[in-house]
Amino acid sequence: MALLNLKNKRIVISAGASGIGWATAKICLSKGANVFLCDIDSKKINKIKKHPLNNKRLFIFQCDASDEHEVENFFENIKKKTKIIDALINNVGIAGPTGSIEKLNSEEWERTLKINVISHFCFSKLAIPMLKKNKGGSIINISSTAGIMGYPLRSPYSASKWGVIGLAKTLAMELGKYEIRVNAVCPGTIKGDRMKKVIKAKAKFMKVPQKTIENDFISMSSLKSWITEEDIGNICAFLISDDANKISGQVIAVDGNTERMD
Repeated sequence: MALLNLKNKRIVISAGASGIGWATAKICLSKGANVFLCDIDSKKINKIKKHPLNNKRLFIFQCDASDEHEVENFFENIKKKTKIIDALINNVGIAGPTGSIEKLNSEEWERTLKINVISHFCFSKLAIPMLKKNKGGSIINISSTAGIMGYPLRSPYSASKWGVIGLAKTLAMELGKYEIRVNAVCPGTIKGDRMKKVIKAKAKFMKVPQKTIENDFISMSSLKSWITEEDIGNICAFLISDDANKISGQVIAVDGNTERMD
């Protein structure tokens, strides 16, 4: 089978300066794509600007994904470079608070949904006209296994990730006639800084050592292993490619087969 080719495809990635976003950007760049990424973190953006991959095919902007006006400004900057795009990866997401629902703060609940769901709406709304001009393309919403199974002590996160899947399936129905494919990717337990924070918060709530929580997370999947950011980047690259031109409306878990979430 030929190597995956994304040559000259124009890909927009939200929250792209670290984690899954940056891993995906690097994979797409390595396969010939042009990448437009944004992130709220100026330090991470400046770090990427010094990266060897920062060439004429990588465009980096600062943007608060929870602020619709900043998202609009991000797309105005993209339009200065290109009038059409081939793909949008809705990668924005926060972990949200940890705890039983009766003890959670309503403002933190609302903030989690605003960032994790409404940002996907804002980015999609602005990307769709550019995908239509391209006469097709791909939207990928990064959800989670928590959006399939539920997630005790992480109710706002789980609710938001279910919402992301609902949005993906609905957009797949709306946009199919324009040859725009929409899918949701559900990562399992990703090894990285975000999961470290989740483990720390859960260990504190449960009053157990962090290592106990870490081992428990690994044991939740059949493969008994972490998922890497590159694992998610690879499936995103495939879904953007022409090899996936008949895949739409799907919920694709990359999780080693999660057996339980407790």
